Amino acid sequence: MTASTGGRLLTPGEVAALFRVDPKTVTRWATAGRIGSIRTPGGHRRFRESEVNQLLAELTTNASERPRS
Repeated sequence: MTASTGGRLLTPGEVAALFRVDPKTVTRWATAGRIGSIRTPGGHRRFRESEVNQLLAELTTNASERPRS
C-alpha cells in the first residue's frame, strides 16, 4: 500500500518488527502522538515508512550518543 505522496504505508506489525517491540506498543505511540498514523477506511492504522525511518534513525542516534558506564 502507498500513500498519496508515493510513500509506502506500514502496518503496526511491520513497524513493531523494525523497533523490536510489540505491535500494541506502536499503537500506544500513535495514540500518544509520538508517531503519526493514517486510518484506513476499515479503521486500521497505517504508518508512513519515511516517518518510521526518521524516528528509528533519531532513536538509534540518541542511543549511540549515550556515554557507556
